[in-house]
Amino acid sequence: RAVPSGDPTMPAASTSPKRLAWALAVLIALPAVVAFVPTGSFFGRTQQAPAASGLRSRARLAAPLRPATSRTSGAARLVCQDGRDAVKHADYQYLEERGACGVGFVASKKNVASHDVLHKSIVALGCMEHRGACGGDSDSGDGAGVMTMVPWELFSDIVKGDDIKNSGVGMVFLPSDEAKAKRARDTIEELAEEEEFEVLGWRKVPTDDKVLGPMARDAVPEIEQVVLKSKKGLTGDELEKGLYTIKRCFLSSLAEHGLDWVQDNVYICSLSSRTIIYKGMVRSEILAQFYKDLTNEEYKTRFAIYHRRFSTNTVPRWPIAQPFRIIGHNGEINTLLGNINWMQAREAVMDQTIAFPEGADLTHLDPLSDPRLSDSANLDLCAELLIRSGKSVMEALMILVPEAYRNQPDLDDKKEITDFYNYYSGLQEAWDGPALLVFSDGKSVGAALDRNGLRPARFLETEDLVCMMSETGVVPNLKESEIIHKGRLGPGQMIAMDLDTGVFEENYDVKGKVAKQHPYGKWLDEEQTTITKEPMSAKRLWGDDEIHLVRNQVSMGWSSEDMEMQIADMASTGKETTFCMGDDAPLAVLSDKPHVLYNYFKQRFAQVTNPAIDPLRENLVMSLAMTLGKKGNIVDPPTAEKAKQVSIESPVLNEKELEIIRGSGRKVETLSTFWPVADGPEGLEKAVKKLQEQAEKAVAGGAEILILSDFTEKAALEGEAAIPSLLAVGAVHHHLLSKKLRLSASIVAETGQAWSTHHIACLIGFGASAVHPYAAYEGVRSWHASPKTVMQMKNNKIPAISVEAALDNYRESVDGGLFKIMSKIGISLLSSYHSAQIFEAIGLGKEVMDLGFPGTVSRVGGLNLQDLANECISLHSSAFPETPLKALQNYGFVKYYSGREYHHNAPPLTKLLHKALKSKDIDEYNLFQESLKTAPLSVLRDLLEFKSDREPIPIEKVQPIEDIMKRFCTGGMSLGALSREAHETLAIGMNRIGGKSNSGEGGEDFSRFVPFEDVDAEGNSKSFPHLRGLKNGDVATSKIKQVASGRFGVSAEYLMSASQIEIKLAQGAKPGEGGQLPGPKIDNYIATLRLSKPGVTLISPPPPPPL
Repeated sequence: RAVPSGDPTMPAASTSPKRLAWALAVLIALPAVVAFVPTGSFFGRTQQAPAASGLRSRARLAAPLRPATSRTSGAARLVCQDGRDAVKHADYQYLEERGACGVGFVASKKNVASHDVLHKSIVALGCMEHRGACGGDSDSGDGAGVMTMVPWELFSDIVKGDDIKNSGVGMVFLPSDEAKAKRARDTIEELAEEEEFEVLGWRKVPTDDKVLGPMARDAVPEIEQVVLKSKKGLTGDELEKGLYTIKRCFLSSLAEHGLDWVQDNVYICSLSSRTIIYKGMVRSEILAQFYKDLTNEEYKTRFAIYHRRFSTNTVPRWPIAQPFRIIGHNGEINTLLGNINWMQAREAVMDQTIAFPEGADLTHLDPLSDPRLSDSANLDLCAELLIRSGKSVMEALMILVPEAYRNQPDLDDKKEITDFYNYYSGLQEAWDGPALLVFSDGKSVGAALDRNGLRPARFLETEDLVCMMSETGVVPNLKESEIIHKGRLGPGQMIAMDLDTGVFEENYDVKGKVAKQHPYGKWLDEEQTTITKEPMSAKRLWGDDEIHLVRNQVSMGWSSEDMEMQIADMASTGKETTFCMGDDAPLAVLSDKPHVLYNYFKQRFAQVTNPAIDPLRENLVMSLAMTLGKKGNIVDPPTAEKAKQVSIESPVLNEKELEIIRGSGRKVETLSTFWPVADGPEGLEKAVKKLQEQAEKAVAGGAEILILSDFTEKAALEGEAAIPSLLAVGAVHHHLLSKKLRLSASIVAETGQAWSTHHIACLIGFGASAVHPYAAYEGVRSWHASPKTVMQMKNNKIPAISVEAALDNYRESVDGGLFKIMSKIGISLLSSYHSAQIFEAIGLGKEVMDLGFPGTVSRVGGLNLQDLANECISLHSSAFPETPLKALQNYGFVKYYSGREYHHNAPPLTKLLHKALKSKDIDEYNLFQESLKTAPLSVLRDLLEFKSDREPIPIEKVQPIEDIMKRFCTGGMSLGALSREAHETLAIGMNRIGGKSNSGEGGEDFSRFVPFEDVDAEGNSKSFPHLRGLKNGDVATSKIKQVASGRFGVSAEYLMSASQIEIKLAQGAKPGEGGQLPGPKIDNYIATLRLSKPGVTLISPPPPPPL
């Protein structure tokens, strides 16, 4: 019940054991780390922070909605207000239109059009219903459609004879309002006239609205077809270019007529002399009932692509049903924001005239991307541009969705194909994510699978047909005896059939023809600079005096935990530090300790239909390779000049590799990121804008590689602080985008502010192509030379390795961490992760986001630029105390220390809870509650209070506590992550109250499946001597049994004992990362439960959907 503070109707605190048990159960069962914030709130400063003077000066959050006795903070207060400072939505940020679908095609090898081909595809489409989804009315589909050749017989009353060669047909969705529909028709007719096309006529498409579901019927557009004839006599590819011009100018011209394609439901589904698309917001079995043409025997075609859509987390719409103009897509594009950013950069500078007829008016072209279209539709726009520029549809998709060609044994004797991929990897980042693409440009039809192969794709060939489908058995009237060949598409594979000749080819036959068109290998050998990993150097940057390193690291935001935990582990083992139990420290914006800017950003991860990748077992398809330098125009024909780039194996550079880049023959410009502390907090914005101007000038002057550096020979400068490297990179990246210069240069960050994998991932995600973490390398050298490390190596506590090996280990751990981070969002290539901005900010205001991170969401607002500057100055000032620092400060971000960073699972708070449990004293429990109320703010939820607009309901109308508790569940924590005592006690307690405990993924002892029968009067059991307070009839089994990809401890008995089975799909304490139990925790008992051996680390990776 939500009641006002001090409400006299609120029952007084009771000493009833039942109420105490209820309160404790709520405390234990409810999640402690997830915060929810109402849409539209933000944190805005209400008091100016004092000027920086070496003391920490930053915004702290308070809880203005709490009563006066609630948590408060002593610095400047931030309050929840209207969302003026928040960035609640950014184009493409959440890939808002995406899906997992059923697709396929049927094509005739005989170059003969027939209605049977269409009929077979319609039946196959009907079999895909279970792969799609319906709206809330259970009748309106997420989308279904077919693409075929133009059935000219249906237009015989408009065009016939030789005129067909010069004509095309448009399938158009028009507004249901006739006045608006007329304006839309006028728009098309005006564009046709401008491009010298004659409008031969309009045809109203025969439909039956009665078969539509309520939601689809409410949104159904007027559907008409327009026939256009070229006055210039264009045919073939030139005719397609002319029709493409009309499509590419339509949306802009529509806006000039006062119409919006989304709001007014206007869309050109197709406009071509070769293909036509019938689609809609319908279920697959309804499509042919709605479109009467599809059952007309005169509708004849040589091929048909079909698609049934499953729209993930989105509301379906008529225009974004599939197929699109070139492709039908089953999957999701995880790198969409980065792809769009780069496409906008290309669009701003590339000459697109090759894709249009000579003399075409290109002054009103629509953008090549639209945030209101789906990821599939944006990919389709890009593919069509490449096709109209003269590339085949197969070549276009090889460029946009390349296979995993590195370390691929099947390509050892096909160098021309790897050369093709290497050439274009420097020009076009992959559109990465799970994808089965079915495609046609009217000349060929085929299918391609993404590099991971996580979508099913089967194909078969008869004497007359080629069929491809998401599932076998869906194409009717095919006898097994008629099938001469069948197979499936593997990861990265492609099939294609020439519609004129009927020649069907598989994978490398298709790709070999494309790759042999130009001497890509020769161009790469002559023009590209390849930098392999160079040996590490043991030479210290600032000599053996550690004061210089400490001063640099303190000014850059390091703490002793970074050196003692992260650097030490990475250098000694070659792997990241393993953390557990989540992060119970306050969010950076709520902390009263200084934080680096990276801590305000959270990585997003794959979910729903989009699986994470296993970076261990699927590493073959992943790559960290990057290219530096100017990127050429992918629309123009390929040339040797476009191969002039620098290729690197890893984005984590050492000193030698950076030196080679500087001497690679490309113009390299190094820009300092320092700014005068004397300029005060206002100086940060000025410094960033000055850096942007310097970058613009350098690139305009021919620089191909920009190095943004905070390195100084003096380690740190007392009068100058470093711009946060993440802000510097993001601001320069977006400034160059806005100035149409981004494709002309790459950004390299030379910084002491990056040491963890998250830091380096942020830099790459916001625009850096490579990072030289010089302070991290120097930290490794310092760690290796320290007496503590020397003694540990001498005593065999850690491996005895050279400093060069330790430096290699550090880089290897960062590389491995980047693989893990990319895998969480289902991305295989770092070049696709590059600039994809797959983050959400928590605690940064619009001012900061607009300057350095446009396109990234920061839903609750937060720090402005002056706050951030105060943060920088505070860190910098702490590096120059009166007495020189000899060691890094421990802020207590990871481990709890008295007087340092607050942790909401801190020992003092836990002791209060334990005391209340043991004593069953309500006063002790009230003390625990009061400690929670007065504790420092740590999560966004701490800012919220119930605000009710109604009277509390009587307690008699509330469900009994016993019924409420039956819905309680614990989190999935395996035995090993929890002690045996804790794991069993949780299970017994939840079973007593009728709730459910979760086993986690570690199996369970069979003896826990049966009730206790040997409990004595004192509550002890001989079979479970480690437990106390037992009762006969207690059951220690977990009602929820978890299954993960490692299947540790999974047996028939384990599953049979479950009331509920939970399949762990790329989620958990480490979202998208799977589970991990370190070897030292695997004792004999746990090894027995997990069907493993003691001491062996058990990693259960994120599994793909087939689990």
